[in-house]
Amino acid sequence: MANTFTTNITPEQGEKLLSYIQAKEFTITNPPYAHFSAKTKGLSITYYESGKLVVQGKEKDEFIRFTLEPEILNTLEYSHPITTVDTHEHIGVDEAGKGDLFGPLCIAALHADTKGIETLLEMGVKDSKQMSDPTILKLSKQIKQSFSFEIFSLYPAKYNELYGKFKNLNHLLAWCHSRVIDTVATATKCSDVLIDQFASEHLVANAVKKLHVPVNLRQRHKGESDPVVAGASILARAAFVEGISKLSEHYKMDLPKGASSLVVKAGKNFVKLYGEEELKSVAKLHFKTINEILQKLDES
Repeated sequence: MANTFTTNITPEQGEKLLSYIQAKEFTITNPPYAHFSAKTKGLSITYYESGKLVVQGKEKDEFIRFTLEPEILNTLEYSHPITTVDTHEHIGVDEAGKGDLFGPLCIAALHADTKGIETLLEMGVKDSKQMSDPTILKLSKQIKQSFSFEIFSLYPAKYNELYGKFKNLNHLLAWCHSRVIDTVATATKCSDVLIDQFASEHLVANAVKKLHVPVNLRQRHKGESDPVVAGASILARAAFVEGISKLSEHYKMDLPKGASSLVVKAGKNFVKLYGEEELKSVAKLHFKTINEILQKLDES
């Protein structure tokens, strides 16, 4: 990639990008002719009123590969070639909830052979980000009835405890991925594993070396284009939706998804009702949004 990355985005994509930035350690300004400009160590992002987005800095490539393209643009045309569907037997792995302040982090592994992959395609399985929650919940039930799978739901209380040990989300994710891979690979005797790549390849590669069974691990950007990974993404998303609903019911208040201003408002109301200490039971405490919630609470 060149030193400067430039593309055009829609207002909806701009709002989604801003929500992401607001949840991270960025300094946000409003220069002339721009919706916003954001800077953090090694990265500068400016979204202009014309719709043009400019990304610069030494961390540019990693931001584009792991966040901008898969999460905002939903395309890989700038950094990766289009991949073909893998019809061979394999295990797919994906996660949900890592960008949401409230609710669990959910990781799912799904096994399918050639016939099973055909079944997934017939079901209409695709990237869960392109589906509504009711559709995801319905498909998840169908997948569970026909396939071998494993889902690991890490609720906030345990998530915060483990994050305190790992000190890094990607290291925690790699550990979680290895758990579900180990279970499904052991049960199915399938050694071919494909995951949606979320960080440097060595992280998960090192984690799976500790498994009870050896596996051939492949990592792909935009992995949900693979029907088995897409099926795993549906299982993970359904588990997240069910998990955040369960927490909402328990605390008798709506806990919104994401990390937007609505989430800050809900967090503020939660602290008023249950106290700051109880946040660890519903929220991921390392998010920058936590500071916004507590700051806004002090200012109210």
